[in-house]
Amino acid sequence: MQLNKFLAHSGLCSRRNAALLIKEGRVKVNGKTVIEPGYPVTEKDSVTANGKKVTIESKLYIIINKPKGYIATVSDDKGRQTVLDLLSDNIKKRVYPVGRLDRDTTGLLLLTNDGELTQHLAHPKYQVQKTYVALLDRELESDDMLKIKTGIRLSDGLVKVDSINFLPHKGRNHVSVSLHSGKYRIIRRLFESVGYAVISLDRIKFASITKSGLQRGMWRFLTIGELKKLKGDL
Repeated sequence: MQLNKFLAHSGLCSRRNAALLIKEGRVKVNGKTVIEPGYPVTEKDSVTANGKKVTIESKLYIIINKPKGYIATVSDDKGRQTVLDLLSDNIKKRVYPVGRLDRDTTGLLLLTNDGELTQHLAHPKYQVQKTYVALLDRELESDDMLKIKTGIRLSDGLVKVDSINFLPHKGRNHVSVSLHSGKYRIIRRLFESVGYAVISLDRIKFASITKSGLQRGMWRFLTIGELKKLKGDL
């Protein structure tokens, strides 16, 4: 296995960041500094990064139905609750969120210690689709829906959605939106740009994974089938 892949599989960081660590001379194999990311290693080799031993750990894949008010990060310098507070004490391995959900947004969030998968899911090249349900402060006008379908130019570029629809048996202020963009607060900003406030926002799907049957604030491991489908989407 290549050294940068070994580090990524250990959960230390992504393969790209592992390559940077190696090139900076911060990684040793059997006591010798190695600066080639493709250097071959096995699990029998002793690998250290920044002076700490690195081993390949078993991978965890967890989904959480995030409640409002939790931060989608590993820790918060303001002492606010994070999504890791929702996990039981039985989860001893360090996992981290894939992508972002702002504090007021609820719904599906994936956590893992698989650095390589995280890098792929976050990379624009793989076009990972997310689906949200938004409750607006008033009914969405057809002209404004068309504007969003056509594409909205925000301060950081043009944003196009994959689909936008009213929810069956709900008022016209309940809207589902699917898109590939991972820009910060993108759904709220889209609606704000055409004059609507988002009262609540819930992510119901990430790539091929849904939160169906998972109550708010609860978590579970991905099934083998879900994981295979998720990796197959990349």
